[in-house]
Amino acid sequence: MKKFITELRGKTVMTNDGQILGVVDNFVVDSLSGEIEHMLVVPAEELDTRGFKLDNQNRIILPFKSMRAVKDVIVMDLGGQ
Repeated sequence: MKKFITELRGKTVMTNDGQILGVVDNFVVDSLSGEIEHMLVVPAEELDTRGFKLDNQNRIILPFKSMRAVKDVIVMDLGGQ
C-alpha cells in the first residue's frame, strides 16, 4: 500500500508491543538518494525518552526502516532500541 507522507503526519506511533511513543511530526530525507532515513516523533508526555536519540527540538529520531505497519497507528519494531 502506498501512502503520502502528509497522510502520516500526526499519526500515533507505537512499538510492536503496544507502548505509545508519540505522534509523527516530520521526516528526514537523504537529498541525494531521495530515501526517507528517519521519522521525527513528538514524544508522548508519559514517555521516558532517555533511551532514545533526540533532535534539538526534543523529538525522537526513529529509523524509517523500523516502520512495520501503518493503519490507524504506525507500528515500529525497535528491537535494538
